[in-house]
Amino acid sequence: MACSNILMGILNLVTLVFSLPIIAVGIWLAKQHNTVCYHFLEWPVIIIGGFILVVSLVGMLGAWCNNFKSLLVPYLIVMFVLIAFLFIFTIFAFVVTNTGGGDAVPGKGFQEYHLGNYSTWLQKQVDKASLWDKIQICVKDAKVCNKLDNEYPTSTQFNAASLTPVQSGCCKPPSSCDFTFDSATNWTGTPASSADPDCSEWNNNNLCFNCTSCKAGVLQDIKHDWRKVAIVNIVMVALLIIIYSVGCCARQQGSGSSDKMDP
Repeated sequence: MACSNILMGILNLVTLVFSLPIIAVGIWLAKQHNTVCYHFLEWPVIIIGGFILVVSLVGMLGAWCNNFKSLLVPYLIVMFVLIAFLFIFTIFAFVVTNTGGGDAVPGKGFQEYHLGNYSTWLQKQVDKASLWDKIQICVKDAKVCNKLDNEYPTSTQFNAASLTPVQSGCCKPPSSCDFTFDSATNWTGTPASSADPDCSEWNNNNLCFNCTSCKAGVLQDIKHDWRKVAIVNIVMVALLIIIYSVGCCARQQGSGSSDKMDP
């Protein structure tokens, strides 16, 4: 029992330490940034970090302090719920990001992205006007298009550029529009009736932020980030299962010891 308690306390100490930088990042975002983009992200980061901190602290107290042994039962219940949530979320993340990706463009160094390539659930999210308005503000505040004119002053350099998904989708018109290159963010021409509908959305002032290709570029970034989160979640779930198993063992051994001590 002593070994189980020690191991459980050490593992919870590890998760507690990991929770501190998560909380710190959330607080830093809250203090340093005032854009809608960061307000949209900071509180979930703080809440997740705080939740892990509290659960880990309760686990340590239950493992190392005799006066807090009664906390083991609610701790194990909360831990089970946390494991189940992370497991379900991880599966969901893999399912909704299973499709999508860029399409190669002949003679170009970049890929182009199409909304129809992504899962229906992701498409519905960016089709929500209230959410997409916030995302547009985020992307514009990030100024992802501002340096393209200086970095790629000629059409040859631009065609060979390795653009990010958001730059490809939001900062230029689709290649199928066959517009004339004036600069990386300034294109002229009249789209044919059979061209991509995004061609009519292109505007040299607002660029392609109203295009479905812009939404697709954002979804590609989301897919990439969610895949990384899902992989981290797999590691976290494995660690939490180990902690949960040790906690159950400590609880059972504690109950067994109490029964033996009863007259």
